[in-house]
Amino acid sequence: MPMAPRPTASFVALTALGALLAAAPVAHAEAAGAAGTGWVPAPSPSWSFPAGTRCDFPVSTAPVLDEVVRRTLETHPDGSPKLVEYKGDLVVRVTNGDTGATWDADASARAVVEIREDRSQLWTVQGPILAGFAANGGTLARGLYTVEGAYTLEVSATGYKTLTMLHGTTDALCDRVV
Repeated sequence: MPMAPRPTASFVALTALGALLAAAPVAHAEAAGAAGTGWVPAPSPSWSFPAGTRCDFPVSTAPVLDEVVRRTLETHPDGSPKLVEYKGDLVVRVTNGDTGATWDADASARAVVEIREDRSQLWTVQGPILAGFAANGGTLARGLYTVEGAYTLEVSATGYKTLTMLHGTTDALCDRVV
């Protein structure tokens, strides 16, 4: 599956998109109308995490630049999205709730997300995303990360995340906002 070079790439922060896709399917009319054709805005929500769930302190995220768009490439028989592509510039501000320290994280990757009928997901990504991991919730330790490079991220139906790096790095954002 060809990927665009990083300067034109972007996409929604993993914690935001994963929750949105798991919580509510795209309306059938939108999925059918967008299948394989036009791009539609995919705004990223703000998030807050209590102390101990991602970082040792309360932490929040909020987009400061969000030009993310998505298009549905394929749908399930019921019309819900099966393959969704994301791109566009995204910068997310990570804030320490105790100290007010901030870090602006680039989450401007390009991704194709396969959404399975059991609501598990397979992300094929090039570029940086923001990914949150709960304690014992995946192959990275509890935290918020910028994941950069070429990689896949498998999200099970229970939310367990398996990161498989082809080439790239991770940056622990909790350490950036201490």
